[in-house]
Amino acid sequence: MKLSVAPMMDVTDRHCRYFHRLLSPNAVLYTEMITSMALVKGRRVDFLRFSTIEHPVVLQLGGSDPAMLAEAAAMGVEAGYREINLNCGCPSDRVQAGRFGACLMREPETVAACVQSMRAAVPKDVPITIKTRLGVDAEDSYDFLRAFIEPVAAAGVEHFILHARKAYLKGLSPKQNRTRPPVNYERVYQVKRDYPSLLITLNGEVKTVADAARHLPHVDGVMIGREAWHNPYILAELEQALYGTPLPKREAIMADYSLYARNQLKAGALKSALTRGVLGLYKHQPNGKNMLNFSDWEQ
Repeated sequence: MKLSVAPMMDVTDRHCRYFHRLLSPNAVLYTEMITSMALVKGRRVDFLRFSTIEHPVVLQLGGSDPAMLAEAAAMGVEAGYREINLNCGCPSDRVQAGRFGACLMREPETVAACVQSMRAAVPKDVPITIKTRLGVDAEDSYDFLRAFIEPVAAAGVEHFILHARKAYLKGLSPKQNRTRPPVNYERVYQVKRDYPSLLITLNGEVKTVADAARHLPHVDGVMIGREAWHNPYILAELEQALYGTPLPKREAIMADYSLYARNQLKAGALKSALTRGVLGLYKHQPNGKNMLNFSDWEQ
């Protein structure tokens, strides 16, 4: 619980998660957001594929229809996921058009109904969790955040992942929303102080071991986002700092992943999908750009 890797569209696919698991045996991993519509109406069960090595791995869903989310959550459990997360933080126009993501912060009753429906559809030992922001647009007061958290917690959510900034639903792109406005860590800390029985994970510009050490006295866990993509070895460094796991050599990680990649290529996976998550492994290392070699994967 102390360390997790954020769900990121076009990033945390099953190959990336396999690679991250090699770097950190204990971090909680998240799928990309999968819409309940894609699972229930599109029957895209292939979206649910994962390797058992990825556990603990969380299925993140997007949606706002209680019945459809319940069915999607049940499909996730049947596929082997042991936790279901609802996205209430994505600010993209496409997500807003589907009436899910960050815009749901304005509809706590809807989110509570979704949680209740999912809660009834999965076993009691499968947590339903929420990832959200601190607010949306001008609605960014602490009272607004509490008005969202309280009914959702009452519906059965015990764990909130809080991206420590509000979302701009108009005027900023999803990329700009990752860095603006400035993070407000104190507000996340305040949620934990006011709701000590809830598990609170902090997300937002956690990039170093020192960042994690600064936040963990105030919250239950930290979630690392884009840094795990740009500099994935930080996961091994955080694993060592938080869990005492010996620091692995990059070459050993790459050797293990290469074996996985060769098998996946034989099964029909795209080489581009297998390589993109590992490109930053040697970041900050001398001659790092020349350390990666994928030429033997297809031999």
